[in-house]
This record gives sequence, C-alpha cells and structure tokens, in this order.
Amino acid sequence: AMATETHGVPQLVLESVFGFNGHVSSGLRVHPDGEHLIYPLGCTVILKRIKDGKQEFLNGHTNNVSCISVSKSGSYIASGQVNFMGFKAIIIIWDYAQRTIHAELLLHKAKVEALAFSPNDKYLVSLGGQDDGSIVVWNVETKQAICGSPASASSAGHCLTLQYSNTNNIFVSAGSGTVRVWELDLLNRKIKPTECQTGKLKRNVQCLEFIYCGTTSGDIMKMTLKTGLLSDCGPAKPKYSQGVNVLRVLKSGDLLVGSGSGTFTMCSRTNFKTLKEVQLEKGVTSIALRGDGQQFFVGTKAAQMYSFSSGNFEAELISTSHNSAVNDVAILFGTSVIFGTCSGEDIRVWYIDKPKELLRITVPNMTCNSLDFMTDGHSIISAWNDGKIRVFGPESGRLMLIIHDAHKMGVTAIAGTRDCKRIVSGGGEGKVRVWELQPHGHRLLETMTKHKATVTCIKVKSNDKECVTASSDGACIIWDIVRFVSLQMMIANTSFKTVCYHPEEYQIITSGTDRKVTYWDVFDGSVIRELEASLSGSINGMHISQDGKHFATGGDDKLLKVWDYTAGEVTHVGKAHGGSITSIKLCSNNRTLISTSADGAILQWKM
Repeated sequence: AMATETHGVPQLVLESVFGFNGHVSSGLRVHPDGEHLIYPLGCTVILKRIKDGKQEFLNGHTNNVSCISVSKSGSYIASGQVNFMGFKAIIIIWDYAQRTIHAELLLHKAKVEALAFSPNDKYLVSLGGQDDGSIVVWNVETKQAICGSPASASSAGHCLTLQYSNTNNIFVSAGSGTVRVWELDLLNRKIKPTECQTGKLKRNVQCLEFIYCGTTSGDIMKMTLKTGLLSDCGPAKPKYSQGVNVLRVLKSGDLLVGSGSGTFTMCSRTNFKTLKEVQLEKGVTSIALRGDGQQFFVGTKAAQMYSFSSGNFEAELISTSHNSAVNDVAILFGTSVIFGTCSGEDIRVWYIDKPKELLRITVPNMTCNSLDFMTDGHSIISAWNDGKIRVFGPESGRLMLIIHDAHKMGVTAIAGTRDCKRIVSGGGEGKVRVWELQPHGHRLLETMTKHKATVTCIKVKSNDKECVTASSDGACIIWDIVRFVSLQMMIANTSFKTVCYHPEEYQIITSGTDRKVTYWDVFDGSVIRELEASLSGSINGMHISQDGKHFATGGDDKLLKVWDYTAGEVTHVGKAHGGSITSIKLCSNNRTLISTSADGAILQWKM
C-alpha cells in the first residue's frame, strides 16, 4: 500500500511551538510595530505577540533558517536558510501585513549568512556562507538581483556579517581580518568596496552595529565611516570572555554588548567601560530593542529569551526551550494538560497550551534517553546513558530513587506498569529487565535475554501481564512479565525504532529504518499488513489514539502523518519540523498531538 504521497492531503493545524534556535546570530528581533517578536526555529519563522504570547508561523523554507532581517518600516521580513552542499539556499522576503511570501530569491550556494535591508525598504543585501562568499544586492519591488561581488578580497578571510548605514547606498561587511564599506552605484549596477584600515590591530569581526565591530578577541573597534579608519578600540581590560557576539547602540549612544560566555552589559560609548552587567545562561546571540530601547529582548545559545527594561537592567526569563535534540516525550496519563520531554542532560515538564516550563531536572554531563510518567502521576521514571534508572517527583523534581548499573551500555528504553509497582527497562546491550518498586527501594525481579542489540522501545499491556519490546536487531518480542518468558517474536529486515499496542491488544504496529509500518498479529506473530510510511529516512516515532482509530508517525523526512488505522491511509500531514522527528504522543482526549525533533523543537498540533 503506497500511502506516502502527501500532496493534497489536509494539513494539521499547528497550535503552539515550544522552541527557539538560539544559535542564529541576531535571530531574535522585535518588529517595528513594537507588538511582535520574530525568531527562527527549524525551517519556520515564528511571530509571537508580546502581550499574550499568541504565535503565527511563516512556513516556506525547506531547511533550517540561518538569518533574519526586518525592514525599517516593518513592511518586510527577510529570512535565509542553509542547504546541502552543492545546492542553492533560498532567501524569502515576507509581506508582513499579509503574512505571505513576497519573493523567493535563489542565488547563494549552501547557506545564506546574513541579510540587511536599506533604510527605505527598496534594497536587500545578502551575504552567502563560506562555500559561496558573495554579496548580492536585490531590488525588493522587482525581486531581481541588481548586482553582486565577492565579499572579501582574495587575501582576506571569510565575511560573516552585514549592516546597512542610515543612507540607502552605503553598507558595511565584516569578517575574519576584514571590514569593508560598500557604495551602491545604481546607474552602473555595481558595488564598490573600500577596505577599512585597522592599523596593527588584527581582528575577526563577528557582529556590526553602526559603526562598531564586535570581535572574537573580546573587544570592540570603532571605525570612522567617511575615512574608513579605526578611531577607537576597547575595553583594554578585561576583554569580553569568548568574544563579542552581538552589539546594539542605544539612543543615549551607550552600547549593549553580549558575549560568548553569556555576559551581557551596558557599556559607555566613550571608553567602553561597563556601566551595568548581568550573567545569562550560555552565549548571548541576539539583542532586540523595542521602540526607543525602553525595553529589550535577549536571546542565548541555551535557547532562552530574556526581557529587560533599560531602567533596572534585571533579566526576566520569558521563554525557555531545549537547545539540543529531544529524545522522548511523555504525557501524564489521564490528563491532557501536562507533558514531559528529555534532551541531553535535562528533563523538562510543560503545560499544554502555555509554552511554559513548569520544572527542569538536570543531571550534568549525562544524557536522558527516555522517560515516562507513572500512571498515578506521582513519579517520572527515566533512562540514562550512564546505565542508571532515575525516578523523580514530577512537581518537586526531587530524586526519589536511583537504580545503579541497571544496564550495560546505557538504559535506552523504559516503561511503567499501570499498577505503578514495576518498571520494565531495556539497555544498549539488548537485555530487558523487570524491577519491583518498594516503599524504600527496589529489587530486580528478572532479566530477559533474547535481543542481540539496543532495545529501542517498550510498551506494557493494560493488564500489566505482558509487554512488547522493539530492538535495532530486527526483532520485536512479546514477553510474559509474570512468568518472564517470551511468548512471540516478530522478525523483519529492519532496525525497529518504535512499537505500539492497538488498544484492543490483539495487534501491534511497528516501524523503523525500513520506512514501513507493519501490523502484526499478537497471537501467532504473523504480518497482517504493511504500509509504506515514508519516502525517505527512518520512522522514529509512532503513537496510537486511545480509541484505536488513528495513529501518527514521524521520522527523518520531518513530516508528521496521521493515519486511519483501518484504511491504512494518511488523513492529515503536519509540515513544520526543521529536524528529524524523534518522538510523538497523542493526548488521551484525542484533541492534541505533540511531536519533538532533533533540533530541540516541541510542536503541539490540533488533531
């Protein structure tokens, strides 16, 4: 059955996005209307209303958004993306009022590094990434390229950043050992560079704000635009640790400075002396002024956003998200309000409908592979790469229990029984273990060995007497967890990633690297049907609705698909993930679907 064609299939409605790509330099912006934040996540540009958090989504990019610029009037937003080597990377100009695509510009190879609008909205300058190295000037109205040029002299290093001056024919580029002032000659369709002279000072510039240059060495150079000469440099000591990532000039003339180490300061324009300072989590990558700068927003590599009022210079954390791949998602049983995710060293608990983090549990330098809520809601059980099972309180985050040496090669899958008395775990070595939870500890009931490789997924039957385990060894096994014997083994030429019981529990469905969804008979282990679930890449996540009528799949093709179980056909498709989908859960009320991806995003969809 070929059900992979998603053309013409109804689109799922995206309700809410938990996430922000804090690695994009100056990716967080405030729209000139003063009412919306603009920022990237995966291949989506998000508009978020400041007063109530309402989100809108600009969808059109085919890969991760790499840069964003907003025109001075606010009429246009421009965004660039990355693409695979040898392929061109698109620039999209969006009509802000209509929330539609105004133009798609295709010239740069592999990556668009930076974008800048002229003050009158007429021109857009774009800079290609390392494999491209060119600067192009575009006419916004006609959507045509006016002219282009290599960004740097052959002797100089890569160009990294662009900034338009307050006149429509002058802009500046800068990068490794180079700062250039460009003049746009419209009549002859040319751009002419003037190399700035920094004397003995050799610096790599990574951000510009007229006409200050922030350097990887942790200092700031001030240039004179008319002469192209260095007029000042500082601070002499101490320099900004891990470089100056981003700069903004306030109306007063003082500067806001964000460093690679997370230091955020206001400093004097005369001698770069620090006037105010605060330490944020991980490197600062964006500073966005609202209005005249009475309020500003700061984004960091930890995917955090902060709000400041210029008066008190105190950071208010307004949004948080994972900054690395999300490995698993679990929804609290019987509710449709609380869910948990794990990524890297963090477990986070969230409210559905309010992209707000309720709790964060961190185990430094470890990785959480999988998690689940016990059905009574009293604990979160979690599987870690250090071979330990950790049980936490879902409100306090307190560590309630730790099972040491649960598995060799890490704990890779975990599930709890409905009676909340046992945990079933799987490991990188292929063993499946059943643990009994006791008032003050635990005991190992049994180890079951049949899998030859990593256990990737475990589901427990509703009567707590059986479970099913999927493994990358190409086997799916149904176990009796009262007598601890295997009842049935399903074998396929694939690496299984995920398995689900149909609610009536006479069938299971599996999926994995062969891109197929297979229905199996639980009693005799026979294949009932096979569906082609994806055109490219593995299926990594799958979940079935409580009534058994629908299931959802997602994987490396970044598409979330909802299927009719009986018909074996795709009924809806969700396109918004910028990375491979890693896990999916449907809420028990069938109203909401949550999917997570390798770029740290959590997406909430309306069923």
